[in-house]
Amino acid sequence: MDRVQEAFRTVLRADFVAPEFREQADVDSPLPIGFGQTISQPTTVKLMLSWLDAMPGDEVLDVGSGSGWTTTLLAHIVGPQGTVYAVERIPELVKFGRDNCRRLGIENAFFFQARREYGLREHAPYARILVSASALELPVELLEQLAIPAKLVIPVQYDVLEVTKTAEDEYRTRTHPGFAFVPLV
Repeated sequence: MDRVQEAFRTVLRADFVAPEFREQADVDSPLPIGFGQTISQPTTVKLMLSWLDAMPGDEVLDVGSGSGWTTTLLAHIVGPQGTVYAVERIPELVKFGRDNCRRLGIENAFFFQARREYGLREHAPYARILVSASALELPVELLEQLAIPAKLVIPVQYDVLEVTKTAEDEYRTRTHPGFAFVPLV
């Protein structure tokens, strides 16, 4: 079983949704988590995590961490030698995600209130960056926070971009069309 499948077997989505949506946690669709945000559709998250290809021991940035579900999946994938840094703009969701991870005993994930600039420069560079909301265009500041080699998976409008940094200022991009996300704010 690959790392993403194992993470999905171990980390239950029901632990990251509001109580009124727990019965719908296994439905393959986004669910509201408050403040105009959603917990993403499981199929989409599986695809994005597969494209991200995080490895045990990686330092990962999770942008738009919401309920902490993707953060916890990533924490499981990178294992105890890896670290996940989660950033979220909405203070109540920073607390919600942090509380969910603490309740489940996750010790290699750390939550931060997002600021004006995308990402979290103080812990860069990252081997992997996952973004769970749609940008209007590819944020240059996230590319600058990637290690070499490294990968960024990010929705841009209605596509998910898989950007691999191969050298300083050198990138390969694969485009996966046909997705919808809440806007990256």
